[in-house]
Amino acid sequence: MNAIFLHTTAAAVMAYGYNSLKQMPVDKFLSAQKGGHSQFLTIIGLWLAFTTMTLGLASELSPTMTVFRKIKRLVLMVALPISTIVTTVYWGLLIFWPEMILAARPLPVESPTPDELVPSFSEPTILRIPLHLDLALHALPAASLILDFFFVERKYTRGQAVYGGIIMTVLACLSYAPWIEYCARFNGSFPYPFLTENPFDVRVMIYAGLSTFALVTFWIMNALHS
Repeated sequence: MNAIFLHTTAAAVMAYGYNSLKQMPVDKFLSAQKGGHSQFLTIIGLWLAFTTMTLGLASELSPTMTVFRKIKRLVLMVALPISTIVTTVYWGLLIFWPEMILAARPLPVESPTPDELVPSFSEPTILRIPLHLDLALHALPAASLILDFFFVERKYTRGQAVYGGIIMTVLACLSYAPWIEYCARFNGSFPYPFLTENPFDVRVMIYAGLSTFALVTFWIMNALHS
């Protein structure tokens, strides 16, 4: 597999997906919230996947500068399981329980007076993004990272996978969970309905369960790597 083509194409499509998301009608509402788009694990996973692809491209274009590949492998250890979680949970819930993953959001309403400073919003509406954008945000990051891991990168050693994987998973969980809890205190809801509809103790179990799933998935993929 041509690594340069993979890294360039994947990074370009992910950048397109994020920029297109900023053009959606609901962007004004989300941007006005605490945390904005960064409340969503999807967006964090997208950033990590984009960073991995960019570092991969840099390492291919500058093979003598090994620092790019070293940093890339460290980021990949976090990006791969997070993107796998996003893809698995998102598409699973979207197909079987869409109300658990798609929140109703208010959309901006055209103001009768152009000089109105405070934007008006409609009643909350569930908005589906176009399929091509859905795939760019919720499928391509995981797909590109899996292709990169199995066809471009070498597998992690047992020590790196076990201890490094545990450390990175714990750090990721202890970073994201408090972050969205903090944002929700200001916004009055979580970015995903399945978190909003559950009390704190259940949310803690969800955070722990998804983190464990991510870690085990990473270990399985590393074991399957030749």
